[in-house]
Amino acid sequence: MPEKVVLSSSPKKLVLSGPMHQWRFGVLTALVFMGVVVVWSIDGCTIGNFVQVWNLKQDHFVPVRANATVDAAQIQLNLTVNTGSVQDLPTQREKPQLNDVKNFTSNDSPRLNLTHLNQTSVASSISKNSSKVAQQNPLQQKPSGALPNRSESPVLESLKWVSVDLEPNLSTNLLARWLAPGGEPCRDSRTVEIAIHGLDGGKLMELSAGDIHEFHFQALGESGNPRCVGGDYFETDLSGESWKSRPVVKDFGNGTYSLSLQVHPDFVGDYNLTVILLFRHFEGLKFSPVRFVYDRELRHIPIRFFRSKAQLPEIKVCQKSDFNRDIWSGRWTRHGKNDDCQISADGRYRCLARDFPCQNPWCYGSLGSIESNGWVYSSHCSFRMFSADSAWNCLKNRWIFFWGDSNHVDTIRNMLNFVLDLPDIKAVPRRFDLNFSNPKDPSQSVRITSIFNGHWNDTLNYQGLDSLKDEGFRNLVKKYFSEDTVPDTVIMNSGLHDGVHFSNIRAFIKSANSAASFWKEMMESIRRRGLVVPQIFYRTTVATGGYARSLAFNPSKMEAFNGVLLDKLRQAGVVSGVIDNFDMTFPWHFDNRCNDGVHYGRAPLKMKWRDGQIGHQYFVDLMLVHVLLNALCAQS
Repeated sequence: MPEKVVLSSSPKKLVLSGPMHQWRFGVLTALVFMGVVVVWSIDGCTIGNFVQVWNLKQDHFVPVRANATVDAAQIQLNLTVNTGSVQDLPTQREKPQLNDVKNFTSNDSPRLNLTHLNQTSVASSISKNSSKVAQQNPLQQKPSGALPNRSESPVLESLKWVSVDLEPNLSTNLLARWLAPGGEPCRDSRTVEIAIHGLDGGKLMELSAGDIHEFHFQALGESGNPRCVGGDYFETDLSGESWKSRPVVKDFGNGTYSLSLQVHPDFVGDYNLTVILLFRHFEGLKFSPVRFVYDRELRHIPIRFFRSKAQLPEIKVCQKSDFNRDIWSGRWTRHGKNDDCQISADGRYRCLARDFPCQNPWCYGSLGSIESNGWVYSSHCSFRMFSADSAWNCLKNRWIFFWGDSNHVDTIRNMLNFVLDLPDIKAVPRRFDLNFSNPKDPSQSVRITSIFNGHWNDTLNYQGLDSLKDEGFRNLVKKYFSEDTVPDTVIMNSGLHDGVHFSNIRAFIKSANSAASFWKEMMESIRRRGLVVPQIFYRTTVATGGYARSLAFNPSKMEAFNGVLLDKLRQAGVVSGVIDNFDMTFPWHFDNRCNDGVHYGRAPLKMKWRDGQIGHQYFVDLMLVHVLLNALCAQS
């Protein structure tokens, strides 16, 4: 209790006139004395607890103001997270206690661009009316383990889907964080554990569906002390019976992080939140990261999402403008299931009838056509599942140019086999330029060109973007854009071969800048000739799976490389849209059930993979085929 400070003035002689005044003065003096005694009898511990609780809320919920931008470092790619509402989450006193480690301050805040967002500042709402915050979070009003009364959850207006933005000047900022010096114990220690404020209780957590629930956590070193620098790469997974997504993680750059959880009210039920520390402090970006992989599951937390009156904006079918979003925060949802489904002799999983319908608004068309046993991907918009007729009507007389790694080879083959009714084409080469016709209507044809960019020599590997250093390869690519007719759409990617080739992030940034300049020069040449400049879609590289998570093309490096190349392409002004295949593949990357490590679209085959099990290795890429068709055929 702080000492009291008494201010006194020079004493003055008090003059009382008469007995009545003296009696009144005595009563007044007694009342004042009793009031002082009452005030001083308040338990000092109570006051101390009040101050402590106030500081706790101030420390762990960063105050932000609408229409303001504050600086920070970001997570695995230093992403900026836009959240529609942030709730005050239940606190639990666990060891290590978050109020005993490095506090969150306004100087440590992440870069949050709140312009045009109807944000709610948790700290400010607490300061204005703490009881109001408690009402917004029914979990705080119920004993542990009790199921909250759903009727007590109010209708929350202006709810938004969690979203992520590409950090401006990502390449420059990422390089600066990678080069940041150590010199302090809290910077030089290595993360081995985390402390999650609000989740480390060991009990079933119950959260309202629809809302965005943001939890802060602290990285701890070998001694149990907090770290004061970021760069750790956490893999997160939120999975239920009919939902799989990657919760967004933010890196505040000071050893503190946060993760955001959100489930649509249509998918209430029991979930598991998994947090894995794959690499510490940018070690996944090293030339030979396998020596540094940590790969420890730090948390596996049961969560029950209950239905509330919260309503999210309805997801609508993707339009052309929806592909302007650089980073997606999607989810896989399940709308059908055949528990008796077995792989056929030809390696196919025909679990549902081909005409099994999508459930709107999560997809439109035939869900059975992607042979996923009911799973479908959606993000800020949902996708049409194309029939052969609708696909040919879109692609007829088009010229699609692919520039990327061998995942493009799989995607093209799967498009031909599964969608365009050309099952006899068992494979396509890394480099080709061919016309394909509709078997039902030969007047409809599409020209597809594919140029492998893993190496200037299409029989070799592991040069990536540096393949453009070869003059012959540059001229090969330029040839297709130097004639009177040019492709109307380009789909490009790079990453897997770059991960093996480049010794550090600085070298890749330099090469990405050169690649962006190369494509900018070609597009300007087309514009000068008075031709229509092709649309260019950047298709992010996959999240490598299973055993490949520790290799030179690990998810940490691929996510960084995706961000760097997109950053450079955006600066060059050549990107028309983005297809985030990294987000699409991430929920399936923890093992090799749906991938061979680096591909999610291998041709159907009934055989055991390297982990001794038979996988389902093509439906994720088949979903990508339909996403690509949505981008190619989207209406303005």
